[in-house]
Amino acid sequence: CETCSEEEAKYRCPRCMKYSCSLLCVKRHKLAQSCNGIRDKTAFVSVNEFTDLNLLSDYRFLEDVGRTADAAARDLSVHRPTTNKFINYLRNRARRHNINLKTLPIGFTKRRENSTIFNKKEQKFYWHLKLVFPHCHAEYTLKRVPEDKTLTDILKPYIDPVESDPVVCQRLKVYTVSPRSDIQILMKIENRKQNPTRYNELDASRSLLENLKNKVIIEYPTLFVVLKKLKNDMVVLGQ
Repeated sequence: CETCSEEEAKYRCPRCMKYSCSLLCVKRHKLAQSCNGIRDKTAFVSVNEFTDLNLLSDYRFLEDVGRTADAAARDLSVHRPTTNKFINYLRNRARRHNINLKTLPIGFTKRRENSTIFNKKEQKFYWHLKLVFPHCHAEYTLKRVPEDKTLTDILKPYIDPVESDPVVCQRLKVYTVSPRSDIQILMKIENRKQNPTRYNELDASRSLLENLKNKVIIEYPTLFVVLKKLKNDMVVLGQ
């Protein structure tokens, strides 16, 4: 085992090929090496090392790409209607959840990029969502986020030291090394008559829908992920 150097190795990491003896050592290895354990399907393989298994892997990879492209072509968010009827339907559905959803005129960037839809069959929203990490000057756009997904699960691929993507984890290192209790999720209060900008603090343990209730949303939610010790001019309402 290349982690504890005590037990006989039983497992090999598909991504970095490190040997481990147990689940505990696998988790330690992922944490120490910022490794997600997922094999890199696009990693370079020299001609001398290329085998039938590599050929089969490439073939399956191309099949996956084809399926993904086909799914994207069928995605309702790509071919969503932009008529007033569709927009009014979204507003009415949001109003049933006590969400004041406002839309911008056609031509505005937020209107053009918004991919939010309401799935009639499942009777739930799939939100277009923007995550802003101001302390790292990073922004990420998420599409088709289900309304019942908790904010904690939404942020896992970005700031969780084990489950996040290694590249993203490195960029957002100031967040991943901070305790969870120091991380706040804020959302700007829209249509505020007073001049000073104020923010609502959201509950990471609750779903996206629960956090959006009784709030004004312009096109789609934008969440600011901040650290309490570094937050300067972002004032939470009531504080």
